[in-house]
Amino acid sequence: MRYTCWRKPDKERAQAIPKYSSDPDEKIHLRSSPALNVTNGRQPPMSNPVAVSIIIPAFNEAEFLGITLEYLRAAQCHFQEQYHFASEIIVVDNASNDETAEIARQQEVIVAHDPIRNIARARNTGARRARGDVLVFIDADTIVPEQTITRIWCALESPSCLGGVIEPLYQPTRRFMRLYLAAWRWYGRCLRMSQGPAQFFRQQSFEKIGGYDESLYVGEDVECIWRLRKLARQRGGYVESIQDIAVRASSRRFDQWPTWRVLLWTNPLFIALFWRSKKAWTGWYKRPPR
Repeated sequence: MRYTCWRKPDKERAQAIPKYSSDPDEKIHLRSSPALNVTNGRQPPMSNPVAVSIIIPAFNEAEFLGITLEYLRAAQCHFQEQYHFASEIIVVDNASNDETAEIARQQEVIVAHDPIRNIARARNTGARRARGDVLVFIDADTIVPEQTITRIWCALESPSCLGGVIEPLYQPTRRFMRLYLAAWRWYGRCLRMSQGPAQFFRQQSFEKIGGYDESLYVGEDVECIWRLRKLARQRGGYVESIQDIAVRASSRRFDQWPTWRVLLWTNPLFIALFWRSKKAWTGWYKRPPR
């Protein structure tokens, strides 16, 4: 049985795509799309080129990477069962000094290396190694549901969709942090700020906007989606925000950092002032919580 793909239209989508039935049991099949290698609904054999590339930037993620890959393997299997398309996983070892790369090799995924610690650069390194028409970026400490790749493929069923994000779910132990993140989620939606635990792009759209900005040390995910939205407006398209499934992002920073540090390092004004300064972000590049 195919994965049932139901999406509630929003204002951004309304003028860009045809209307579908409101029946949640109606199954939406992929139309012909050169970017996705789909032809009249026929499903090519697995010997065909890779359809989806999953890229994981990783710096000292030996503790979490194995679990992340386990869940991604389940998502790959689900996607293969639904559409019989090939996918690949690329782990970009961003100058780790732990067993991150070895764990990735043990899981038999593609391992790329980037010696300069910069998450935007690591993401772009993975994109250059990718063979898929769809690029999916997943953080190394993020747990995904098995429908993830299938749901992304459904979102890209419309040629007007250039890419998008999946809603992240944080579950910190401190009650104040849970309330703060709930408020931040509302604030982010108002400013159309889409975080990067799970982002996806058509490969051609990703190249058109120039990938992630490697001059940024934080906020590269939000900034990249801003540029994608601008491209979508120019082309009469849209950027999808998937909210009917969620990825479980790590809450370790919110659990381990003192409150003042969380409030400072997640402050949009502070980020905008210092997102090009590596020295300001030791919590990401020098002494990250593990």
